[in-house]
Amino acid sequence: MTTVVTRRATLQRRIRWLVAATITYNVIEAAVAISAGTAASSAALIGFGLDSVVEVASAAAVAWQFSVADHERRERTALRVIAVSFFALAAYVTFDAVRALLGAGEAGHSTAGLVLAGLSLVIMPFLSYAQRRTGHELGSASAVADSKQTLLCTYLSGVLLVGLALNSLFGWSWADPIAALVIAAVAVKEGREAWRGEACCVPLPTAGARTGGCADGCCG
Repeated sequence: MTTVVTRRATLQRRIRWLVAATITYNVIEAAVAISAGTAASSAALIGFGLDSVVEVASAAAVAWQFSVADHERRERTALRVIAVSFFALAAYVTFDAVRALLGAGEAGHSTAGLVLAGLSLVIMPFLSYAQRRTGHELGSASAVADSKQTLLCTYLSGVLLVGLALNSLFGWSWADPIAALVIAAVAVKEGREAWRGEACCVPLPTAGARTGGCADGCCG
């Protein structure tokens, strides 16, 4: 029993550290993306920056949940905040993509945007994996849902990088909004799962379990 309690405390501390790292990176990412997007008149970059703001809101919900020892009682509220974050992201990305497809302005080249997208494409998968693995072991649906939000940011980083590169090299302005619409559809799916609490299964009872985790294997 002591081993289980100690392991759960370790996992909770790890979640708090991962959330802090996610918030810090996304605040910097939002500032750089919105500034660079404004300078280059890039709706994609500005949208990416706003996505980072949504990421901060999602991570902050998990930080709030794990700020108390009895974090399970805050699980539902945290999941709802994450779900709304997914829906807000999907709504903005869809609006921005449709606006771009209708020819609402042309973005200029942005070296800062290309570098930022490349960095995020490298950093975000590691953060997402660490969050997801810890959330699975702890049996926390909100931590797993937030890891999906971080993973979605990885996809958006790839979309942004390809869109900026194609626009800079070939002037193919349609590539980014088409891919963004696919990302928006994924965001809606993840938002619905988080709202219904399907991001992870319930944790195992601590008695008789070595480290806790998922009771039915759905988080494998």
